Formats: sequence, structure tokens, C-alpha cells
Amino acid sequence: MDDGLKCPKCNSEHVYQDGMLWICPECAHEWNPQAEGGAGTEAADQGVRDANGNALSDGDAVTVIKDLKVKGSSLVVKGGTKVKNIRLVDGADGHNIACKIDGIGAMNLKSEFVKKA
Repeated sequence: MDDGLKCPKCNSEHVYQDGMLWICPECAHEWNPQAEGGAGTEAADQGVRDANGNALSDGDAVTVIKDLKVKGSSLVVKGGTKVKNIRLVDGADGHNIACKIDGIGAMNLKSEFVKKA
């Protein structure tokens, strides 16, 4: 073990090497110290991903994969509904996509219920 190496996420000293990656047993973070400062792997870990694991970004178009009830209303967003021009937000309740849906209006969605169009 390298005495000077610490986990970049939780700053733990209890890290070990597995092949080319270093692993922290406390927070399960994996990184490659030879990669450009490890910044690329951290940014990829924090990105919003759809139900298939594709990275989403602002302005993307997505398709809803299942019927979703709209809380506080009798409306339903049908599976297969295409949503254009999404905006990624940091929702505390897990709703990390802000968008407008035709016929319903502005609402937030969870990325686990959409796929990139």
C-alpha cells in the first residue's frame, strides 16, 4: 500500500489496490490515480443516468418507459411519452429531471423512469 494515498471521496487511509484501480472499503469508491487526477472518474460517477445507464445532459430528449401517476392529480403520464429539452436539477426527493410535458405542464421526473431518445 502507498502510505500517502487516501480516498478522494471520504479521505480514508484504508485503501487497497485491485489491478489498475484503488478501492476504498469504507465508501466503495474506485479510482485510478494514474488517470488525469482522477477527475474524470468522479465526474462520471456523479452524472445523471437513464434507466439503461446512458448519461443525460441538459437539452436532451427522453422517453418515459412506464405509466406514471401525477401526484395530487388524476392525470397519468403514459409510457412512451416523449419529453424534449429536459433540465437536470438536484432534487432532494430523487426527482432529478425538470421538464414540460404536453397536456400536463411543468413537472419533475426521476431518471430511472426515462430512457434517452
